[in-house]
Amino acid sequence: MKKSAPAALFFGSALSHEPADKRIEILRLIGESGSISQAARNAGVSYKAAWQAIDILSNLSGGVLVKRAVGGAGGGGALLTDAGHRLLAVAGQLAESRRQVLAGAAAGPYTSTLSHIGLRTSMRNQFPCWVERLESKGQTVRVILRLPDHSLLVSRITKASAELLGLKKDLAVLALCKATAVVVTSQTASRAVGQQLSGQAQRVSRGATGDEVSLLLDAGLQLVGFAAPGNGIRTKTRVSALIDESAVVIALTA
Repeated sequence: MKKSAPAALFFGSALSHEPADKRIEILRLIGESGSISQAARNAGVSYKAAWQAIDILSNLSGGVLVKRAVGGAGGGGALLTDAGHRLLAVAGQLAESRRQVLAGAAAGPYTSTLSHIGLRTSMRNQFPCWVERLESKGQTVRVILRLPDHSLLVSRITKASAELLGLKKDLAVLALCKATAVVVTSQTASRAVGQQLSGQAQRVSRGATGDEVSLLLDAGLQLVGFAAPGNGIRTKTRVSALIDESAVVIALTA
């Protein structure tokens, strides 16, 4: 019988964004109620989303956090493992430490930036924005995001992910996108259909398979993408950036 790894738990991975993570809340609610379905109701998410939260946390931490309890007057339920209890304890300590640090920095000019800089990712495009509205369709949700200049960016995510993030109108979020998922063309040559943002090329790095283009969007934000070889784009060229809705990832940082 295969044993669960009792010691090699990677709580740092599971807790890297704990203050903004509803997954920890769901784990805590399971511990309090002894039921995943009850925890889901209390957290305001679906049963499926609650299980997704536990699965992700278990993967990140490297250990089993919840086990099913069979039988009993209630017909069974769910219990936190020792690893689950330990993860919650560490999460509480981190949350308290974070509150103390931010309280000490509250008088400074950088408080709103502190939560953002803690996010480490390979995605080079990171935009602070706000949720404008949600458009649900089956198991997916189109999240309409409002950029600082009130222009719009759209992200398409699963319904379960939207529930776990607790997305709602005017919630401040980060929109993330890989540079390789952004197709840049000159505006005169653009015939693409889909979500496009406009701006001006600032830097162009030539390459054999395509050029990396850094541009300043009309929204005042920096964006990095790639253009096909022979695109004719130069510094100060007006360009369009095509971004598929499914390539835009939403993150919470505070």
